[in-house]
Amino acid sequence: MAKAKKQEEKIKYVEREPMIQPITETIETNYMPYAVSVMVSRAIPEIDGFKPAHRKLLYTMYKMGLLNGRRTKSANIVGETMKLNPHGDMAIYETMVRLTTGNESLLHPFVDSKGGFGKQYSRDMAFAASRYTEAKLDSFCQEIFTGIDKNAVDMVDNYDGTMKEPRLLPTSFPNILVSPNLGIAVGLASSICSFNLIEICDAAIALLRSPRTDIEKILDIVKAPDFPGGGYVVYDREQMKKVYETGKGPIKLRAKYKYDKDANCIEILEIPYSTTIEAIMKEMSDMFKAGKLKEVVDFRDEIDFDGFKLAIDLRKGTDPEQLMQKLYKFTPLEDNFPCNFNVLVDGSPKQLGVKDILCEWIKFRTGCLRREFTFDLDKKQRRLHLLLGLGKILLDIDKAVKIVRETERDDEVVPNLMVGFNVDKDQAEYIADIKLRHLNREYIMNRLADIDNLQAEIADIKALLGDELKMKSFMIKQLGDIKKKYGKPRKTEVISSENVKEFNKEILIEDYQAWLFFTKDGYLKKITQQSLRGNSEQKIKEDDEIIYEAEISNKDEVIFFTDKAQLYFAKMSDFELSKASELGVYVPKKLNFDDDEKVAYMHVNPSYDENQNVIFFYENGKAVRVPMSQYQTQGARKKLKKAYSDASKIVKIVYETSDEYIMMINSENKAILIRPSLIPIKTTRTSIGTVVFAMNLKKNQKIKKVLLDYQKKYPEAKEMYRKIKIPATGVLISKKKPKDPQLKIDI
Repeated sequence: MAKAKKQEEKIKYVEREPMIQPITETIETNYMPYAVSVMVSRAIPEIDGFKPAHRKLLYTMYKMGLLNGRRTKSANIVGETMKLNPHGDMAIYETMVRLTTGNESLLHPFVDSKGGFGKQYSRDMAFAASRYTEAKLDSFCQEIFTGIDKNAVDMVDNYDGTMKEPRLLPTSFPNILVSPNLGIAVGLASSICSFNLIEICDAAIALLRSPRTDIEKILDIVKAPDFPGGGYVVYDREQMKKVYETGKGPIKLRAKYKYDKDANCIEILEIPYSTTIEAIMKEMSDMFKAGKLKEVVDFRDEIDFDGFKLAIDLRKGTDPEQLMQKLYKFTPLEDNFPCNFNVLVDGSPKQLGVKDILCEWIKFRTGCLRREFTFDLDKKQRRLHLLLGLGKILLDIDKAVKIVRETERDDEVVPNLMVGFNVDKDQAEYIADIKLRHLNREYIMNRLADIDNLQAEIADIKALLGDELKMKSFMIKQLGDIKKKYGKPRKTEVISSENVKEFNKEILIEDYQAWLFFTKDGYLKKITQQSLRGNSEQKIKEDDEIIYEAEISNKDEVIFFTDKAQLYFAKMSDFELSKASELGVYVPKKLNFDDDEKVAYMHVNPSYDENQNVIFFYENGKAVRVPMSQYQTQGARKKLKKAYSDASKIVKIVYETSDEYIMMINSENKAILIRPSLIPIKTTRTSIGTVVFAMNLKKNQKIKKVLLDYQKKYPEAKEMYRKIKIPATGVLISKKKPKDPQLKIDI
């Protein structure tokens, strides 16, 4: 029966219409809360300089009495922290590892540790399990908990509402700029470098004294970031100013090394904070395998109890400084720290500069101090109020005893004292709780002696709360004491970018002589002299021809003007070696020309002297000279747009080497001969205004070609077509040689 009933009670599937929800609504209701939670509750630090995970861990250790007590096992700390942070024991332990003295991630560690905690500069040096290590709060933490028990910050419920935890920590110094912080949220990231405690305290003091302190003054005080790993900051004041103003931008870091001449070995002692020894060794290993590190015999990790060391054994005759420039260029021994100062202020993410962060911290710290002083004021006023009530029974102690003795009910003692001495309930409660042995004149007089001190202290606190200048003076004194007590010399040295030698790539380029062949269709061959022997015939495409050949050096520069008015820069070393039996390298593809773009002119080893010119001849009969200095670029630029005017089609580009005649021939087979000096020099590359007509053209006529080596084909040209000014009208090219106009004298 039961079995039959069970079979009848089968699951019935009810057909439902599919739920349709717009993607925007899904994102808003489901994804946005998650994104905001990651920003606010996990990845982005608050103005106190801590993420929630840091704050929960440190507060737990504070409540465990680890600020003044002995070290305890890390496992105990992790277990207690899970009451505030439910993200798992390993996540909590990894958070603690970064805050320890052993890990060397911070200039001022918050956790005094014992045991293996790994190293910030090593990816593979793992930390020991929490059951083996011990920790306590460093004495430096006194400055982040000051006033926390005096209502200096808001206390909120933990995740299950069973405990209270601080929303922020009342740091008495700008920890947000002293402790480095990295975090990635949803669509937002934060990357805050560390600064020297002394310099940051001095900058905060300067702003407290004068809120109008400008960024230049702050730059003078806070020289540059200071990283726990040391090394060098390559200082560029304008770049640093941009970072200080906007809170965004790269900061260049370099490793610190020394050269042991006796061992012929370079010892890397400090590396950029943003890299690890494994990343550096991997890059060096790749270079070594590729044959790009021939100066090095061996390199190894020599990290020991004395600290970081990467040893590099050099080949005999190697210049150590030149090698280091090479390693700086191609390995993370020189690296950029990407600053992105995103900070949560009142729960909202803001990107702030150094001055703005300090101003926000001053505002936050002022609020903490006001709450702390208000707490002290309330406590002292309550104490004073009770003592004033106690003073009234001094007038008649016997009366107080009599009232208590004659009162029949316990709950009537306080009301009777209130009536008998004209005191309020709190004062009567205080009097009633005094022990019988203390109802003597001496005890009461000693208590009343505190009244004058309390009144003076209350007056001082009220004056402090009511005077902004006194509040600032208090903060200045506190910051001065902190920098005096905990300040340390800079670990990261500052070197000017002007004094930094950059690696010259030319050193890597092998220097040898070769022959260059360039064809009309844009094919380039670079052939060694040895390969060229016995192979004088060059393979080229049908209907193509070699238009340039010369002996060149592999280190020579070469430029290409194109028919799209663009200029490309290259080195002969950029082109691989070819053979006579090959077509060679197709230049437009090699240099990533635009679609349908072709080479109009090529030149090897151009001079960028202002007296050296390049001449452009256009189809419409115009011509212009442009100084080569107009094409000199900064850095390793590969392409220059608008190299010349494109108002008319280019016919010929000539690199001016002399003032020899040049022949222009139009579509009607008329020609002129002109000297380059007749063509005006153009002030800018692309302005058509200064381009002048060199040859007069009638309607529908155009320049067909421009010749430099015209004398073989047109031996009469020098006599018939020479012009002394422009624009000039062309002369029809004769098919016969002209008669010699010189008179002959018969003898």
